Amino acid sequence: MSIAARALDVITLGRAAVDLYGEQVGGRLEEMSTFAKYLGGCPANIAVGASRLGLKVGILTRVGDDHMGRFVRDTLGAEGVDVSQVKTDPARLTALVILGIRDRDTFPLIFYRENCADMAIEATDIDPAYVASARALVVTGTHVSTPKVDAASRAAIAAGRAAGTKIVFDIDYRPVLWGLTGRDDGQTRYIRSDTVSAHLQSFVPQCDLIVGTEEEIRIAGGSDDTVAALRRLRSLTAATIVLKRGAEGATIFDGDIPDDFSNTIECRGFPVEVFNVLGAGDAFMAGLLSGWLRDKSWKDSGRIANACGALVVARHGCAPAMPTALELESFLARSDSIAVPRKDKELSHLHRVTTRRELPAEILALAFDHRRQFEELAERTGGRPERIGKFKDLIGQAISKLDGEIEGLGAIIDDRFGSSVLDRLTGTGVWIARPVELPGSRPLAFENPASPAITLRAWPAEHIAKCLVYYDAGDSEVLRNAQESALVSLQQAAHATGREWLLELIPPDGDRSDETVIKAMQRLYEIGLKPDWWKLPPSTVSDTWKRVGDIIRANDRYARGVMLLGLDSSEADLGRAFAASAVEPLVRGFAVGRAIFWQPAERWFDGSVSDRQTVDDISRSFLHIVDRWRSRRQAETTSRRTPLRVSGTP
Repeated sequence: MSIAARALDVITLGRAAVDLYGEQVGGRLEEMSTFAKYLGGCPANIAVGASRLGLKVGILTRVGDDHMGRFVRDTLGAEGVDVSQVKTDPARLTALVILGIRDRDTFPLIFYRENCADMAIEATDIDPAYVASARALVVTGTHVSTPKVDAASRAAIAAGRAAGTKIVFDIDYRPVLWGLTGRDDGQTRYIRSDTVSAHLQSFVPQCDLIVGTEEEIRIAGGSDDTVAALRRLRSLTAATIVLKRGAEGATIFDGDIPDDFSNTIECRGFPVEVFNVLGAGDAFMAGLLSGWLRDKSWKDSGRIANACGALVVARHGCAPAMPTALELESFLARSDSIAVPRKDKELSHLHRVTTRRELPAEILALAFDHRRQFEELAERTGGRPERIGKFKDLIGQAISKLDGEIEGLGAIIDDRFGSSVLDRLTGTGVWIARPVELPGSRPLAFENPASPAITLRAWPAEHIAKCLVYYDAGDSEVLRNAQESALVSLQQAAHATGREWLLELIPPDGDRSDETVIKAMQRLYEIGLKPDWWKLPPSTVSDTWKRVGDIIRANDRYARGVMLLGLDSSEADLGRAFAASAVEPLVRGFAVGRAIFWQPAERWFDGSVSDRQTVDDISRSFLHIVDRWRSRRQAETTSRRTPLRVSGTP
């Protein structure tokens, strides 16, 4: 197989762990009280970064047979990384790192890596055919630091060289992982060791590309003088050597090492505010690989690498901070005007929308987050309020009964009466949204009096924040400002907690005018709102849906799309709305409730039907609505069924 035709562009080998990042910036690690959980480990970070830039990537590693191991595997897979060679180790736990940001120069971290899963990878785990399926193999210095991983790395390199796979060595020097510091000193980046230098040099002759910081070049070259260290490495290999120089950029040596760097390939850095240096080197490597493996010049490859490093150095976290191709393109086009990437609105939006999870082409949701209506029904039929929760549990059973039959199955559920259903459906693959608004409030108020950020932080990450607002752009200025202020705070909370949000827009006071909805959408975009989802009334006018799509595309071409809501429409009116909306590709599904469950609810609350019959009636009614949706839209949508994820690749 020619190297250009191989199934994978690059395979990384080594660390795959969980990072627990302290969220209190500016304090000691001892004083940090909450932590954000991310994928971590140099090879895992590089794999994610390279995949986001459009390369085909695989990883060779081990994870524990534990919750964190499943998190690592699932996260890598969701990022498009091939995880077929991620072994599960039943005897060891997945590695863990606890780290924080004290200031721009101080990043305390503790590695929990003794007898961890990824350090148990061995030579027999290496499949030569898998290594041969890639154009390049990345090996890291950490994974040559003990006999077992050293043997595994040598086996992978041997397989790669036999197949003509390019060998890339990321020196990735952590003195603590070589036993040169106390266990609590993960921050120290350089301690001279002749033993480590000799060991690293045994790998150098087998490499095609070597990448390291000045400290890493010095340890690999066995000298505290950078030029002398480079010359020692050059005496051992003809490989291209890339010297990472932080804010100054990078210097690339593809020939002899000169006395100074004036006759080398200099790649200028990007002057940005440093927030967190951890992970920037991994982003640099991902960017370098994306250029090199696409046959770009070293100058251009270095520029891409520096840009990736600049974006990550300005963000919290490592793997989740890796840029996608679209945001990299935006940064490179505007880099002279971007000093603080994490505060740039366009970059932040691009990063968020191009790293969202992939979803089916349509979301077909049963919405039963109603609260006031159920309270009124329970009171009218003499039922106790706790029976509302029991009935919602029956709706949840109907959804579970349909799981696997309907692609894109979804549910909108409240936690006041539907908490048990939320618990049961979370993690099953059902698309879930849950409301934040106080029912009937105008101006908009939130059900939880705490700030939206506090509310959303307590939710599972997969839950989407849904907000219903009775809004008219022609409202009085006082009312409109109050509503808009609440919506802005919700959007900020959703972004801060890394979740999507859905805006259900209903004209107030029984107004069913399509024009009211159109003007409201335009106004809300003008004030900077960009909901991931819109949930809109079921217009039966095709031109309205075309106008809705045009407004969204003009303001946010990365929006997930529109869900059609039911209100109190009859089944016949819903059918007409389904047909009318078929002209607009951004109408991606529906979220219908009362048309499906209200009659079964009335019969159940007055005691005329059993639980089992109620579940059957609701599931049957939902399937009927799904059939109407698909039969009315099939001809128009068959040719454009595409995943809802916005790709980060060009």
